[in-house]
Amino acid sequence: MDKDTQFALLVIGLPLVGLLYCGLIIAFLMNNPFGREHPLITGFVVMVVPFSTAATIWIKASAKAYKEHELRNHSTGHQLK
Repeated sequence: MDKDTQFALLVIGLPLVGLLYCGLIIAFLMNNPFGREHPLITGFVVMVVPFSTAATIWIKASAKAYKEHELRNHSTGHQLK
């Protein structure tokens, strides 16, 4: 997948996923009394899910970039000090 396609998916897909996530939260709160009776637990879960997803994506991308940087430096003979 080229960079333009990835960017288009990011620009179009991310807001749609956010809307879907908000809709799921609203549906959960409307249909489940637990969500209304325990707002701190519900709020914590609602906050942790996107944060952990973003952190996982960020860490995987950073690890991939670091590995590519190490391979590039190793193949040219340069070492980081």
